[in-house]
Amino acid sequence: MPEMHFRVRWPDDTVSDCYSPSLVVKEHLQAGSRYRLADFVERSATALNIGSERVREKYGFACSSAMDQLRRIEETAARFEGQTDAEVVVEAFLP
Repeated sequence: MPEMHFRVRWPDDTVSDCYSPSLVVKEHLQAGSRYRLADFVERSATALNIGSERVREKYGFACSSAMDQLRRIEETAARFEGQTDAEVVVEAFLP
């Protein structure tokens, strides 16, 4: 399966390179776009769960790396909860 990495900038200007086991992430996030924190987490969860299920369909087991990535996204996002204007920028997709 073609994997994809995507670079995000958090509200505190830190940058993370994130992993997706599938190109499906490009259907849910757009490079150069800003997302409210909760929207970004929701879109990421949807994409990573779909990607993990695609791995299950092909190989017979879910993608633990996708679930680990989702956990890291949720943990990072939790640092900004309560900031009503918190946004995440998807800076780029990386092969």
